[in-house]
Amino acid sequence: MNTKINLVLDEIKKVIKGKDEVIAQMLMSFLAQGHILLDDVPGVGKTTLAVTLGKVMGLKYNRIQFTPDVLPSDIVGFSMYNKALNEFCYVPGAINGVNILLGDEINRTSSKTQSALLEAMEERQVTVDGNTYPTEKPFVVIATQNNVGSAGTQMLPYAQLDRFLVKLKLGYPDFESQLEIMKERQGNDYLELISQVVSLEEVLQMQSETMQVFTDDEILRYINRLVFATREDENIELGVSPRGAIAVCGMAKACAYVYGRDYVVPEDVIYVFNMVCSHRIILSQKAKFAGDTPEDVLSAIVDKTELPNMVK
Repeated sequence: MNTKINLVLDEIKKVIKGKDEVIAQMLMSFLAQGHILLDDVPGVGKTTLAVTLGKVMGLKYNRIQFTPDVLPSDIVGFSMYNKALNEFCYVPGAINGVNILLGDEINRTSSKTQSALLEAMEERQVTVDGNTYPTEKPFVVIATQNNVGSAGTQMLPYAQLDRFLVKLKLGYPDFESQLEIMKERQGNDYLELISQVVSLEEVLQMQSETMQVFTDDEILRYINRLVFATREDENIELGVSPRGAIAVCGMAKACAYVYGRDYVVPEDVIYVFNMVCSHRIILSQKAKFAGDTPEDVLSAIVDKTELPNMVK
């Protein structure tokens, strides 16, 4: 692995125990400049992981707790009349001036408020009263949602789900990892265990290097075959969009970069395909009745899709 990548991963592992693979996946997503949806049960460390990532990379972050009374203006800002200046002035929202916006329990706010994130997630800017305000570079939304209980929740619209690069799950730690966490939290603040190991300039450089990772045409054809298979599979009502295909490419590049290569191999595509596409498909009623999950259906597609003939 890249030395800087190792530094970041090792520092995060001081806080997040027994979840090395998810930590690497989250870093891949960040290097691919994609937004991240952490979908899991309460209390497994979703927020902790997001905050730790920000501190380790020296990034400015803001946290907003999504509740039913949160308004779009709380996120993107609003205009307020300034009597002294005799004009309307822009009051920044939670999204302004930060590299990471942590949206906690995004499914507990209204669809209108959820949609306020769309422009920033897609175009890295917000528009208020006709004026456009760019977000910081880099800028990533890390949203968490609990998949247990539906009381007081609003399902994310498909259009917004499609703008998240990946959907990740942490899951419960194993016995020894949880024991280690309990020992370390005896009166200690977990943020005191970690320190910044890379600068903002280094983060931007790593993102730029990730974009330059070579992807052979045969790899692109392979990704295209996988994506088209999702549109033709009888178990899938709505397949992966062109945006999703581009996301698979970007995440595969990030996977290669994290593991020390400047070129993509089929194993990179296979590794990222589920996490990039599981939230981008809608299963048919037949598949739902059969108890299939999006991950099951996508894995079956990977198994029966022809591998590339040539890889450099």
